Amino acid sequence: MAWHGETLVFVEVKTRATAEFGTPDRAVDSEKEQYLRRAGRDYARRAAVDWGRVRFDIVSIVLTDPPLIEWFPDAFAPSVRLPAGI
Repeated sequence: MAWHGETLVFVEVKTRATAEFGTPDRAVDSEKEQYLRRAGRDYARRAAVDWGRVRFDIVSIVLTDPPLIEWFPDAFAPSVRLPAGI
């Protein structure tokens, strides 16, 4: 988690030794997104941060020489409705 100006950014960092089976960011599927939204919403609520000021980024790292680092700002939207009770 980090602040980017007035935006609270939740950053999911995925690392792999190689990209042989796909880049690390591909490991963030819809189930993982839902988990991150749930955790982010809980944190934002406890920290009194308006949900409209939240963003989710992904940093993908492949441990080549030199490492391949990709940053995906706003990788998925926090505004997707969560199921009731979450």
